[in-house]
Amino acid sequence: MNTPIRTKDLTLTDKTKEHIQKAKAQFLKFGLDITTMNVLLSKVKNGVEVEFDIHIAHNAPVVISQQDADLDAAIDLAVERANKALRRLHDKIKSHRGPGLKDLEVQEA
Repeated sequence: MNTPIRTKDLTLTDKTKEHIQKAKAQFLKFGLDITTMNVLLSKVKNGVEVEFDIHIAHNAPVVISQQDADLDAAIDLAVERANKALRRLHDKIKSHRGPGLKDLEVQEA
């Protein structure tokens, strides 16, 4: 998965990069085909803004934007919201599929 991190009026530290990489690992647990995750960190009037733009194959992109006074808190809140959105998308995809081939074989026997 390609993950470009862009900043606007902020400096990107190694700690922040690691924090975003951990978030990226959390997003992979849903088994969705995530092709690209764009991250934008920018300074706004009241603090910082974090934006995750997650592109999933064969689906619309998931865009999460979160503002907070603290950068780490904004990243954590954005990760929670993205996890919730990706979990809902995963559940939606799974619920629209029929039973698997193994399930059909078990029912007949």
